[in-house]
Amino acid sequence: MYIYPENLRAKAKLWLWELRDVAVIGIGGLLSVLALAQGFGMLLLILTVLYAFLSIRMEGASILDFLRCAVFFLFLHQQYYEWKERKP
Repeated sequence: MYIYPENLRAKAKLWLWELRDVAVIGIGGLLSVLALAQGFGMLLLILTVLYAFLSIRMEGASILDFLRCAVFFLFLHQQYYEWKERKP
């Protein structure tokens, strides 16, 4: 089922993922199967499944977006606070 939003500005979705996420999951799945066939282990498969779970979109937000914002807020962007004394 291919659902395109009404306002034509939002991103296209396929089931619970955006189309970019579906492409990443598909390529990751293909590489995972090839890695398993060559005997390189299951690490790539686990990472692909983890990405698929974290990128599920419900009501326009995903866990991956929340984690990305938390990392930017806590580690990557400097927080600046300006304290001013209130004059009565």
